[in-house]
Amino acid sequence: MGTLAADTTGGQWRKSSYSNGGNDAQCVEVRPGAVRDSKNPAVVLEFGAQGWQRFVKHISNG
Repeated sequence: MGTLAADTTGGQWRKSSYSNGGNDAQCVEVRPGAVRDSKNPAVVLEFGAQGWQRFVKHISNG
């Protein structure tokens, strides 16, 4: 469904509003077509358009 890649494309990352912030926070950050862990931002899980739509639908449904 997705592929791992280095973060070289740029773009605006968004952190969950449920994130508690702080230095020890473990947050998932997203931008269209990609997801990453805030503790390891150099590694990105990228999706094609169809894969991204399935991913968003799946997490929206719980």
